[in-house]
Amino acid sequence: MATCPPHPSYPSAPTDGAPTAGPLRHAHWWQHPWVRYGAPTALLAISGLVILALVREETGTEGFLVGLGLALLPVPLLIASFRWLDRVEPGPWRNLVFSFAWGACAAALIAIVANSFATRWIATATADPSSADTLGATVIAPVVEETAKAAAVLLVFLFRRRDFTGIVDGVVIAGVTATGFAFTENILYLGTAFGTDQLTGGSGIASVTAATFFVRIIMSPFAHPLFTVLTGIGFGVAALTADRRRLRRAAFPLAGLLLAMGMHAMWNGSSTFGEYGFFAVYAAFMVPIFGLLTWLVIWTRQRELRTVRTELPAYAAAGWLAPAEPHALGSMRARRIARQYARRHAGKTAAREVARYEAYATSLAFLRHRARRGGAGPDFAAREMELLAALWRRREEARPALDHAARITAPPMPATPPPWPAPGTYGPGGHAHAHTHGHAHTHGHAHAYGHAHVYGEAPAYGRPAGYAPQPTPYPAYNPYRS
Repeated sequence: MATCPPHPSYPSAPTDGAPTAGPLRHAHWWQHPWVRYGAPTALLAISGLVILALVREETGTEGFLVGLGLALLPVPLLIASFRWLDRVEPGPWRNLVFSFAWGACAAALIAIVANSFATRWIATATADPSSADTLGATVIAPVVEETAKAAAVLLVFLFRRRDFTGIVDGVVIAGVTATGFAFTENILYLGTAFGTDQLTGGSGIASVTAATFFVRIIMSPFAHPLFTVLTGIGFGVAALTADRRRLRRAAFPLAGLLLAMGMHAMWNGSSTFGEYGFFAVYAAFMVPIFGLLTWLVIWTRQRELRTVRTELPAYAAAGWLAPAEPHALGSMRARRIARQYARRHAGKTAAREVARYEAYATSLAFLRHRARRGGAGPDFAAREMELLAALWRRREEARPALDHAARITAPPMPATPPPWPAPGTYGPGGHAHAHTHGHAHTHGHAHAYGHAHVYGEAPAYGRPAGYAPQPTPYPAYNPYRS
């Protein structure tokens, strides 16, 4: 996921004297800003007001305020954790705000209404309220709640596709959505527990409020995020799958959703497994799966850094990046040092420009990686030009800082040549050409021999130093069109 914006949007007119990235596309009615932003905002606002009224009616004003205060405690920690996982290509905050609001308002409202209706219907049909409550908690609630939360992941996947590039993005969007849902649910449970204590006179450690707080806030603040993260992983794998494999792209999110429902059902049903059923499920399943998923996400993040180090040298060979930048951009430590250097020597504005440069370069590396896997889409050339132009505008602020970071974090000189082929030579995985041409365009053949033909010049920002224009033997077409 990238920042400010993840991929520069198609400009309506040249900016800074730059040519537009390509032909302007006709906008459909649903693509207008007042529809894309106004409709979701209105939906979430109405849902928020309704859920506020329902929860306050259930808990009372005092119970609502107590529940609100206690339910807020784990939210900053969870949001910070998901943001930390997303440091390689941090996504825009607007996606996280939408996801949290969807979970806290829309998904919570759907769950309250649907669960109540289903439980009452089962109780009426079976004339057994006790069985209806158990069935509602173990079967109905997991299906309804996970589907409602998955809707937010689906919406970001469909309408913010440029921000949704892999497993980490799916984990972050799903986790933040579930954090919002758990926040509202905790208000309801803690507020209800406080009301019960007010009626029975319970207080202190022995109170229902204290017990509910311990189970939901101390022991399992990650429960809902853990369930929905499985759905997010499914969408993340789908984002990495080539467009032409439509069956797989649909199967992975569905499989993730089913796993989320299954784990949620097992968690809700743990209280029916005996006196120690809850603790057995917690120790045998929840904690190990939480550790496994944490390892998977961190491993994926390291893999993303390797992708940056692998893909960007082609652009350095063409003159778009300085030779040391691929190493610096592929290290979280070097990135941090570069931002600190820029802030210390040129102020906060320069540090923000360096951060944007890092985000654009990461998006460029991921775009090239997806192109080689056949998933870049027909607008690959235009999107690549936008990213290159964005990098070229910020080179004066970013390059000194990244060069400083690269010198500090540089590994020992290798005894063998680097793994990527030099310009114009043949390497073990194919051959690469670095031509400078009159257009900012990356041209590639995703064939068995793996051409990676990079050529570029940004006329509005100056020619990459050290490369003279050369004709290209390849026709101008997009080989990644699916």
